[in-house]
Amino acid sequence: MNYHQKYKRMKRIVGLFIFMSIISISCTQSITVDSDDVVIENEQFKLIVGSDGISKSLVLKSSNEECLVPGDKIPIFSVTQERPYHNEIKLAHPNKRMTFQANSVKREGDKLIVGFELIPYEAIVRIKETSDYISFSFDDFIVDPDDYPAYLKITPPPATELCFIQLPVKDRKHFGEWLNVSWDENVSVNLLGTDPYARIDAEKRNGYRILKADAEKEIKFKGVGAALIVCKTNELLDKIARVEEDYNLPKGVKSRRNEQIKLSYYWSGNVNPGNLQQHLKYAQMGGFRNMMLYYPAFIESNGYRKIGDYDWNKSLYPKGKEDLREMLQAIEGKGIVPGFHFLHSHIGRDSRYVTPKPDYRLNLLRHYTLSAPLGKNDTEVYVEENPDGTTIADGARVLKIGTELISYEGYTTTPPYKFTGCVRGIDETTINTQPAGYIFGLLDVSEFGATSVYIDQNTSLQDEIAEKLANIYDAGFKFVYFDGSEGVNPPFWHHVAAAQYKVFSRLKPDPIFAEGAAKTHFSWHMLSGGNAFDIFSPETLKEETRRWPAEEAPRMKADFTRINFGWLGYWVPDEKTIGTQPDMLEFVTSRAAAWDCPVSIHASLKKFDAHPRTPDNLEVLRRWEEVRANNWLTEERKQMLQNLEQEHILLLNEQKEFELQPYEQIENVAGGSKEVRAFIIQRESELYVVYWHISGSKKLELPLNKSNVQLFETLGVEKNIDSGNGDAIIVPVDNRRFLKAGNLSKEQLANAFSKAKILN
Repeated sequence: MNYHQKYKRMKRIVGLFIFMSIISISCTQSITVDSDDVVIENEQFKLIVGSDGISKSLVLKSSNEECLVPGDKIPIFSVTQERPYHNEIKLAHPNKRMTFQANSVKREGDKLIVGFELIPYEAIVRIKETSDYISFSFDDFIVDPDDYPAYLKITPPPATELCFIQLPVKDRKHFGEWLNVSWDENVSVNLLGTDPYARIDAEKRNGYRILKADAEKEIKFKGVGAALIVCKTNELLDKIARVEEDYNLPKGVKSRRNEQIKLSYYWSGNVNPGNLQQHLKYAQMGGFRNMMLYYPAFIESNGYRKIGDYDWNKSLYPKGKEDLREMLQAIEGKGIVPGFHFLHSHIGRDSRYVTPKPDYRLNLLRHYTLSAPLGKNDTEVYVEENPDGTTIADGARVLKIGTELISYEGYTTTPPYKFTGCVRGIDETTINTQPAGYIFGLLDVSEFGATSVYIDQNTSLQDEIAEKLANIYDAGFKFVYFDGSEGVNPPFWHHVAAAQYKVFSRLKPDPIFAEGAAKTHFSWHMLSGGNAFDIFSPETLKEETRRWPAEEAPRMKADFTRINFGWLGYWVPDEKTIGTQPDMLEFVTSRAAAWDCPVSIHASLKKFDAHPRTPDNLEVLRRWEEVRANNWLTEERKQMLQNLEQEHILLLNEQKEFELQPYEQIENVAGGSKEVRAFIIQRESELYVVYWHISGSKKLELPLNKSNVQLFETLGVEKNIDSGNGDAIIVPVDNRRFLKAGNLSKEQLANAFSKAKILN
């Protein structure tokens, strides 16, 4: 070995030594444990907190890997006041919202006694060390009688928020913002709320996130908790399941593991005993194993206007719930699981909760005080407060004053303040009079059409509505959709999930899975199916799929959750649209399958009957449902389908087996006609064209030699080809067919279809 070889070898050895040293340091980051440090640990991990309240280390024991970022001294606890109340602090500091960081921590059994900078009181945080997680919960404050003088008439301490755990957790490959988990293939760090009252969040920093759990006084202080889980990633869901079991939470892990959750659903708001068999026929043509029923299918409805009453549609269901139960049993008898789609936080403006006297539990966005008496004939409402910023949206300009609703056209923003152009007793409410000094409010009208209003979640009304929905669910539904979930009053982080929970907790048996229109942290345990998307037009469907569900799916994968790539609308071709076509459905449902997600379709018997391509459209969906049900997609195939720029087709080949192939659309068929759609498929060394007419049944003349092509009704079922003028062929163009090319190139095939003629 010469000198240069020895030198290179020595460099490699030194480099390897340095690399291993770095790895060793990053894994162990030897932490000095002082005698007064607080050590909190279980079989999985160890958390070390300095006596000064700074988190020092969080180590996964199995790999000795440090999970906290070093250097940034971030206190593990803090408390917030809207302003300083202690007299000397108030004098010495600006009167503003202030957060006081922990500066001392000591452990007494299962309690941590936390002191804070500046302020005199302490907090008690209770811990529970289990083999799967360690929980933290706010227990109480410690306030000395001398902390606040007797003349200060407050209920001490004046805290409004308490951060009862926050940790600077290193970034990993994935971060699930919904579940609040940082993870990679080996390690997961999850801070999980143990009740609906914990405000769980993460603050992104340079190379790490501060995972934190807070309690808010206006929501709930004492007993609010969170669980810290640090484990191998393949054990994470098991640990979360244990938290759900121990704290009696909805079983989000169990639901995500149910095979039914990956299957698509057939949606309709017009299913009834009279047309059920037609719906079942189409549902089975599409291979659907789930069917979602929208509440107007069996409840008296006028859009959203009657939501809340939940009266049975007696013309279709004379026996009410019993008729619904029998229909759901018939659906299940066909191997299809029924689901219930509702808007739980909405109250219709024609419902008995609004007219003739609006319920006192409807939400009000702002409050005003009458500065002059309100008479029965007044068309102006005088108020003490400046209405500046009050909504001017059509349909939402509604005041709730006593027993009536009053609409307004405008308002003044200089004294005397007043609402102008008022119409009294709208929505058939009861006109009343009120004295000066009466306090009233701006009604929280839903932004979605202004035909419903929102519930005040701080009242009993949501519980009352939840009982009604649970009674309907009891007819035999097995999964649910929480629509309109964003329709709650602030703070949204709490009320979105809390409103869902008021309903979910009453549904027996537990839904197999649930989806919803909005989610917050605690919703993870309920909305195991994530969300669906509203319908997109045929012309924009592929691009909107790339833009929205295909963008969300990998992010939700980081939350161990699938989404629904639907809802898919259904259009019959006419002069305004090419209508719903097989390639469109193929694109959406295949991209969904790439991420283990389903789709859903808004079914319409009238449209299904009217669209000549309905059999082809539903066959596309049926094949992909078979793929989902039988776990046919390998990880390699899923990776292939995640390419949003390459479209694919799921063929049923000559052996009646599935075959996944990429295909490319032929643009400008028949000189740019929109009537015919065609795509080139390469199966090994052979080229095929799958083609069809969007709505009609015609002939297609192609400048191709008859000896160079074969026509197939389906793969393996050959049909005759007619001769055209000169060296041309004529083939039928209606439902999907396949043209197999001989020695033609892709360019020659595309050119032939662009020069094709459509014959009537």
